[in-house]
Amino acid sequence: MTRAATYLDHNASAPLRPEAREAMLGALSLTGNPSSIHVHGRALRNAVETGRQQVARLAGAEPRQVVFTSSATEAITQALVAGAKAFSADAVAVSTGEHSAVLKAAEATGLPVWTIGLDAEGRIDLDQLAGVLARAEDEKATLLVAVHWVNNETGVIQPIERVNAIVGPTRHTLFVDAVQAFGKLPLDFAASAPDMMAISGHKIGAPAGIGALLAKAHADTARLIPGGGQEQGRRGGTEPVALIAAFGAAAEVSAYDAEAMVALTGRIEAGLKSMAPGVVIFGQGATRIGNVTNFAVPGLSNATALMALDLMGLSVSSGSACSSGKVGVSHVLAGMGVPKALAEGALRVSFGWNSTTADADAFLAGFETILSRQKQAGKAA
Repeated sequence: MTRAATYLDHNASAPLRPEAREAMLGALSLTGNPSSIHVHGRALRNAVETGRQQVARLAGAEPRQVVFTSSATEAITQALVAGAKAFSADAVAVSTGEHSAVLKAAEATGLPVWTIGLDAEGRIDLDQLAGVLARAEDEKATLLVAVHWVNNETGVIQPIERVNAIVGPTRHTLFVDAVQAFGKLPLDFAASAPDMMAISGHKIGAPAGIGALLAKAHADTARLIPGGGQEQGRRGGTEPVALIAAFGAAAEVSAYDAEAMVALTGRIEAGLKSMAPGVVIFGQGATRIGNVTNFAVPGLSNATALMALDLMGLSVSSGSACSSGKVGVSHVLAGMGVPKALAEGALRVSFGWNSTTADADAFLAGFETILSRQKQAGKAA
């Protein structure tokens, strides 16, 4: 198996940080169960609580508000499926741009799912959100509202403060998928309106297999996995101490360099516009996170481009990695009204903690080769 020389898919999963690796290996040397009261158990419990404090600091949360899970997907499912039951919701409201984990969890509640559209730049339609709440009042329905903070495909930052202002004062429950915001934008969960948030370890350089649900005290009854009382009864199962230690270590060193990320993304987009004037950059008119660009060149399929780039040792994606093995039309782009023919060419390039200018230049060189081949094929035809 050939190892890709240039990794440009950080929104799917960030490379393991050295600090996370070291913390994980240190925790693996410990013996016992963190719920045991003897000296071995106390050492493990200390590692868990240290990791909890580190994650809480980056999330702007109180340590007790951090509930460790196996992934952000589990945290999302706990928030929606268990939360719908805990808060006696009559319906779940989601935007059409949500990650598939949110959309599937909303379906799994068994409740009616009310949708909120996106505008052409990928922003949640706040008028539609207000309309959904008005409908709930008319129907005397209790809602669980689930929205994302940063879109994983386009990098569009949602107007989360306005969402908070609209939903926060109401009797409805608000859940925010903060996976792509965690470690990139300032989070202040403890003082903010959302009742629950989901975050992930492997997006910030921890290993896959660890995430967390941030939950206010009144949301503690949203429980999905019963067990032996771990996580203060909010999530059963012996805590994966090594993964938690790695998650905490990654959170401790996750200083997001927004200026550097914007510079790399800007370099990519300027190069694309130079070599392919017809390129369409999705969400360009909105405020974006800065580390990702999602684009399409009319007439170029993403399946063709992905295969060619992979052969050149360049790892990019066509969108969410959770559509594993599938290359096609993104539901996010469809929700933005992007024509199917254009959406079929969408490619996502995303940077992270170890990305460099050389990475951006390697991609541009490779993509220029693909465009040249396309042009030659067109002439031959």
